[in-house]
Amino acid sequence: MQVLNYTEFRRSMKAKLDQVSDDGDTVIINRSENKNVVVISLREYNSLKETLHLLSSEKNRNRLTEAVERANRGEYESHTLLDE
Repeated sequence: MQVLNYTEFRRSMKAKLDQVSDDGDTVIINRSENKNVVVISLREYNSLKETLHLLSSEKNRNRLTEAVERANRGEYESHTLLDE
């Protein structure tokens, strides 16, 4: 994660956006009057939104937690994928 002021970010915008996009880095831009901004990749944003959606329902949250616990205990089945 990098923290830059607006001028620093603007001066190296292409390089910083490439880092965010290519490396999954996060950039925080400090602005006046506490109007800070976070720059993340679209892939990261979509992942966060999906996670929030999946965890927004208590029922779904419990099902996911139980599934992770079963997987951690080794309670799962492996299957081969079918060729299409």
